[in-house]
Amino acid sequence: MPSQRLELALAGLATGRRPLAACAYCQWRRSFTASALRAARPEKPAAGASMDPKGEVKGAPIEAPRSYGKRVEGNFVPKPLPRPIGMPLPPRAGENTGIDHRTLKQRKEDFVDYEKHIQRRKELTAQISRPYFRDWGNLQFHGGKSFIAPPRLFKAELSLFFPNLYGETLLKTDKEPRDTTPLLTGRASVVSIFSSQWAEQQVASFTSKEANPALHEVLARNGDQAQVVNVNYEDNAGKAWLVRLFRGSLRKKFPERDWDKYFLVRRGITDGIREAIGLLNSKVGYTYLVDHHCRIRWAGSGPSHPDEKDGLARGLARLVDEINRDAARPAAARERLPGKSHLENPRV
Repeated sequence: MPSQRLELALAGLATGRRPLAACAYCQWRRSFTASALRAARPEKPAAGASMDPKGEVKGAPIEAPRSYGKRVEGNFVPKPLPRPIGMPLPPRAGENTGIDHRTLKQRKEDFVDYEKHIQRRKELTAQISRPYFRDWGNLQFHGGKSFIAPPRLFKAELSLFFPNLYGETLLKTDKEPRDTTPLLTGRASVVSIFSSQWAEQQVASFTSKEANPALHEVLARNGDQAQVVNVNYEDNAGKAWLVRLFRGSLRKKFPERDWDKYFLVRRGITDGIREAIGLLNSKVGYTYLVDHHCRIRWAGSGPSHPDEKDGLARGLARLVDEINRDAARPAAARERLPGKSHLENPRV
C-alpha cells in the first residue's frame, strides 16, 4: 500500500496534477470508521464489558455519571449533547444478536487462543469490578437524566447510526426474534429504550398521548411514514422470563397494529454501543428520533422537559418532510448509503 501511494504521487508530479484533497467531513467520517470495521469471521458473543468504554468512542464524551469510572461527587447538572451520537457504520440485520455463530472448529481454535483468553479475562474483570448499585445511586441527579436533548435535529450528513437490536415482539405469530433495522428503515421512528417501570414512565413523558399530544398529531397524519418503537431491554434471565409471562397484558396496552413495534431484547447491547448512543444508565429511559436511513437525528434522556417534548414533535414532522422530499426526487438524485441495499430503498 505505501508503494502504491508513492507511485500515484510520482505520477501526479509527472503529469502536473495534484491529488484531490479529501473534504473535512470525509476525514472526520474515516476517523470513526477506521476503528470500527466489522469482523471477517464470527466471534464469541461476550458481555462487551470494557475497562474504558468512553475512551473507545471518537469525539467529545458526554459529561454524565456512568456505572464505571470515578463516582460523581457534589451536584451534577445535565448538559446538551456535544455532538451527534450513534454508531459509525450503518446497521445490518443479524448484528448484535448475542448468538454464537462459530463452527465447532472455530470454537476449538478460540479455546486455545491465548490472546482471546486474555481479552475475555479483561471483559470479566471490567464486569465484576463495577459497583452494582452505581446506576441506582446516579438517579439522585435529576432523576438520572444524562443529557439535554438538542434544540434542533442533527444534520443528516453528520449524523451517526442507530444499532441493530434483536429481540422478541408481541406478535402471536412470531416464533423467532426479529431485527429492528428492517422496521426502522424507510420510516421516521421515535425509539424508546427502557428496562424497568421507572424508565418506562420516563420515556412516556416524551411519547405518551397525555404528555405529548403534538407528537401524536404528527403520528396520526403520517401513519405510514412515522412510528413509535419500544425496546424493553432486560439482560436478567429471570426478569425477561416474567416479561414474557405477562406478554398478554402488554398486548392490551397497544393496538394490534403496533405489536410488531415492541421488542423484548435480552442481549447484544455492549458497553461500546451504550457509550456510542448515550445509553449511560441502565435504570433510565432514553428516547431517540431515527430517520429513514437509521440515523440518530435527536435524543433525549430521563424525564422530559417541555421544550424537549416540543422539539421531538417538530423533529418527527421534519423527518417526514425529508422522506417526502426524497421520494419526490428522481431515483438517481435520492440520498443513498453505498453498499447497504436495505437502506437504499426506503418504504414511502
